[in-house]
Amino acid sequence: MTMGIKLDPQYLKRYKEIAGLLMKYGNSDLVKNAGLEEALKDDENLSREVKGTAEELAADLERLGPAYVKLGQILSTRGDLLPPPYLLALSRLQDNCEPFSYEEVEQIVTHELGVRLTKAFSEFNKEPLAAASLGQIHRAKMRDGREVAVKVQRPAIREQILQDLEIFADVAEFYVLHTELGKKYEFDVMVEEFRKSLLGELDYRQEAQNLETLRRNLSEFDLIVVPFAVDAFTTTKVLTMEFIKGKKVTAITNLERTELAGGPLAEQIFAAYLKQILVDGFFHADPHPGNVLLTDDKKVALIDLGMVARLTPRIQKQLLQLVIAISEGRADSVANMAVEIGDPKPKFDEQTFRHKVSELVQTDLDANIAQMKVGHVIVGITKAAGECGIRVPAELTMLGKAMLHLDDVGRSLDPAFDPNYSVRRNAGHILEQRLVNEISPGHLLNTLIEAKDSFEKFPRNVNKIMDLVAQNQLSMKVIDEPLLVDSFQKVANRITLGLVLAALIIGASNLMTVPTKWTIMGYPALAILFFIMAACGGFALAIQIVFYDQKPQKLGDPDVVSR
Repeated sequence: MTMGIKLDPQYLKRYKEIAGLLMKYGNSDLVKNAGLEEALKDDENLSREVKGTAEELAADLERLGPAYVKLGQILSTRGDLLPPPYLLALSRLQDNCEPFSYEEVEQIVTHELGVRLTKAFSEFNKEPLAAASLGQIHRAKMRDGREVAVKVQRPAIREQILQDLEIFADVAEFYVLHTELGKKYEFDVMVEEFRKSLLGELDYRQEAQNLETLRRNLSEFDLIVVPFAVDAFTTTKVLTMEFIKGKKVTAITNLERTELAGGPLAEQIFAAYLKQILVDGFFHADPHPGNVLLTDDKKVALIDLGMVARLTPRIQKQLLQLVIAISEGRADSVANMAVEIGDPKPKFDEQTFRHKVSELVQTDLDANIAQMKVGHVIVGITKAAGECGIRVPAELTMLGKAMLHLDDVGRSLDPAFDPNYSVRRNAGHILEQRLVNEISPGHLLNTLIEAKDSFEKFPRNVNKIMDLVAQNQLSMKVIDEPLLVDSFQKVANRITLGLVLAALIIGASNLMTVPTKWTIMGYPALAILFFIMAACGGFALAIQIVFYDQKPQKLGDPDVVSR
């Protein structure tokens, strides 16, 4: 086995567990080729080649620990890697873990805050409200009477996560080196993105900042609540935030739904996410039902901002066009935007990709309201892209996951909620907000700075070009040189002809004032002849342009050949 195996017993145990998963879920040949089959013979459960079910995979990942649970949650968004039953099973992973002791909680809080727990809080419940893979939450009361939720990180969890991330990197490297699947889907890049996301979740100060940013961005939505963080009582391993009383949106009973204004709530939560993604460029990337609560005063609360995503203005613009095209059922536009957002590989099968996207969009468009899912289409696009040879950015994958969860949240609040119509209804407001952002003083100042930099660099760039010309090293890469040369020749000829016609008209005008015995209809004959020649030349040029010019071609047309 050529990957960098570490001989520490803890690492070897993890390698063995991963090899067992590969044997159980369809990669037994890879395990055999890696020489790990012998190591599994002493474990009957791991060595069997019986194909595991989707639910068994979810259970196995929960058994292996926090990093594997998080990995499963990430894989639940990868429709390009796993079939639908596995995506569904992994999306249900909820980090339900055994709590750690109150003594450990007290020790961590005291060490992090630098004061005894009983001094920091007037009340602190010993039993946790919830226990997840990275930490657990306790209800407490501040000395000033405010009710708060205190999230405490699990002891030594960071060290365990770092070790598992090293193992994931080793396995990904092995996959890339020895399998076409690993090369096609770039497992090493996937693990690196996963590493950044997971390490970000381990810093609770970052989550506190995320809460404040989201509260500020969503202040215009009166039916949405984001808990505030108490900065003085927040560290890397302890997060103190406002306590929100409520229940999961998926736990709403039919009776409660009849007494609930679900339509406005669903509309606001969907509009809020469109604003986050397409205007702010900062969004809550994991709105699964456990992170979206219906509060006691009938509002929607967004909690747990450990996983967020940030988008560049370019990606935002492309995603806006993509989402609007999906909502309107324009399959060709959806395919075009997906290709533009992604990075086509050398073996990209464009025809198959466009066919799959067309089927996906049309199927969703023909569905009834209860079946329409914008998120489903985006996840399907990422799957089709992976199969046909497009490298899709992580932002598109996270958008698909967020929208997929939003579809479920919206229908939990209002079964008749139509996300496609909501996109179209909010599109105008989104464009207006983006325009306001683009003409803001900060944006204009940035544009002026970029223009200044370009102006300062212009002489240096011209000097470089002139040096290349002097050394006979200047080269240009163009598409279809004969067509380009012919086009330049036409332009030059028409400019020349235009100058001649202009000279004839100016000359004729001047000759009108010159006395002469040779006249036509009382006007100087030479001037009239010049006018007639200019008119005939202009008419002939117009005929040539309208009827004989080659139609403009696109880069994707078969007649345009790259050389």
